[in-house]
Amino acid sequence: MLESITQSEDPPLEPSAVGIDAARNLAHTAKSVPQMQGISSRWLLRILPWVDVPGGTYRVNRRLAFPVGDGRVKFDPAGPHLRVVPRTLREIPPLRDFPDDDVLNALAGAFEQREAEPGTILAHAAQKADQLIVVARGKVDHFTPGAYTDAVSHGLLADGAHFGEHCLTGKSTWKFTYRAATACTVLVLPRRAFKQIRNGSPELAAHIDSYLARPRPAMTRRGEADIAVASGHRGEAQLPAAFVDYETSPREYPLSVAQTVLRINTRVGDLYNGPQDQSEQQLRLTIEALRERQEHEMVNHPDFGLLPNADPQQRISTRHGPPTPDDLDELISMRRQTKFLLAHRRTIAAFARECTRARICPPGTEFNGHHVVAWRGVPFLPCNKIPISADLTSSVMALRTGEDNGGVIGLYQRGIADEYEPGLSVRFMGIDDRATLSYLVSNYYSVAPLLPSALGVLENVEVGHYNKPPDLS
Repeated sequence: MLESITQSEDPPLEPSAVGIDAARNLAHTAKSVPQMQGISSRWLLRILPWVDVPGGTYRVNRRLAFPVGDGRVKFDPAGPHLRVVPRTLREIPPLRDFPDDDVLNALAGAFEQREAEPGTILAHAAQKADQLIVVARGKVDHFTPGAYTDAVSHGLLADGAHFGEHCLTGKSTWKFTYRAATACTVLVLPRRAFKQIRNGSPELAAHIDSYLARPRPAMTRRGEADIAVASGHRGEAQLPAAFVDYETSPREYPLSVAQTVLRINTRVGDLYNGPQDQSEQQLRLTIEALRERQEHEMVNHPDFGLLPNADPQQRISTRHGPPTPDDLDELISMRRQTKFLLAHRRTIAAFARECTRARICPPGTEFNGHHVVAWRGVPFLPCNKIPISADLTSSVMALRTGEDNGGVIGLYQRGIADEYEPGLSVRFMGIDDRATLSYLVSNYYSVAPLLPSALGVLENVEVGHYNKPPDLS
């Protein structure tokens, strides 16, 4: 039989030495500098070559180009229906620079909304074109018969793209067959509705007549004024005369600024300034926040940010939603010397999943001391400033960099007053009646693509697709 053993409770012993808690009061603890979760890798700031802008504004001079109105048409939701934003109809070539907003409003109201299931044919090649079609939602593939196959794709048209504008100026036929690649919402302007508005508006009729009578200048495939050159001739042939014309109103990029006022109580600096300098740590974290804002603005600012200002001809859409190797191949092939790919980390992970599904192992590369994902030898760098929408779609940017290469460059100004870092100043503003020191921290910057082809964007990248696990049964 087991007997319970009771333990006697002895009184606590008196301490024979100084306690640990008391001893710690006399010791210096080892401590880290203040940490900040919002610090990212900021690859965009690190890969761009930075150009000094002494005058505060950088002008991008280019050869004369002839705009043809190839941008995107935008929409306003009106309940379950979409309505074309009237002023964006000027992106359609026959309506470019048309000044009458009332007529544009009437044209916007004449569009009819239609829904198309995947695989629906919206227009057949060689048939009569009798309507202007604008893609509001979804993706539309356009193709022609191939040399050895039934059809070869000429690319996808996505949100805001349009086709069929030639029917507005006369009789024409469809050059391509257009098929809905996904479920689509399209807005259609029938030719008869356009003719009715044109007949009621002498201004619109005169504008269309002027558009048709306007001589088409000789231009390159990229829209620049052509330079006449003779080649392959024999004897004393008459050589063409030529000159290189420039844009009369080149784009200018003024330096933007991110600023804040850093406040520090004088008692903090006087009494608690060791072992770490309080002012130095406050300034360090403030500068980190300004640099994060700088990269965000360089990606997303509506006036100079890379994503909103990429050329429409340099934007493509994914074929099936997730970013596949085929999508990145097409993005890289759109420009010479693509140096970098930038995307959100979730987008890079989605690309890795597609490579896994295709049984491809994307090779990595060493870049600036880091092992990063690469594709076709181009580093694929993370950038958390590229947004992911509520429906889990994002974008991938492809960049060619360098001023001598006609690429993307960063802009700043060196030698500003009270400069702390290049392009960043810290200016003492004084001490107020609350014994608080104030410093004005200013960061000046901008970004400029020197040529439209320097920047490309892969749009409508879905990051929420996951592969099914293999069946191991």
